[in-house]
Amino acid sequence: MMLSEPMTLYKLMILYMLNQVKFPLTNSNISDFFVSKEYTTYFIVQQALTELLEANLISMENINNTSRYDMTKEGEEALSFFEKQISPAIITDINEFIQTNKFRMRNEVSTTAEYYKLPGNELIVHCEVLEGKTPLINIEINSPDEEQATVMTNNWRSCSQDIYQYIMKKLLGDM
Repeated sequence: MMLSEPMTLYKLMILYMLNQVKFPLTNSNISDFFVSKEYTTYFIVQQALTELLEANLISMENINNTSRYDMTKEGEEALSFFEKQISPAIITDINEFIQTNKFRMRNEVSTTAEYYKLPGNELIVHCEVLEGKTPLINIEINSPDEEQATVMTNNWRSCSQDIYQYIMKKLLGDM
């Protein structure tokens, strides 16, 4: 039996997407799927996300002005009961989207950089790479001004792997 209520289907699709990855998905990851595949509009996706949050089926964390969504235990239970109501064609679309975009999506949520001000106008740049929810590297750097802090945060994603490898090589020496 297929669902007749579109909003219910969209919510199940979001739960299914979150269940297929081992990391949170951003608002844009989820919206990109629905809009690019022409399932619905951005605004309907936002409504579905809000309803899932209100029902405690997903959780949201805001990092660097980016909303990241994860499935709750309640969401896992709901999906286990109703997953079969998502058509095989939709499942295929979701799986293909995730397969095609998995590396990019994981990198978006696992590599972050932001800066914040301390008393006395000092700026601290906080850079991090996560493996799942575990930090691989976590660096805080004092920045002399906002311009340099912005440059550092903007460059972190493209440089983080090289920086991590350099630090590990130096710390481990010839081990």
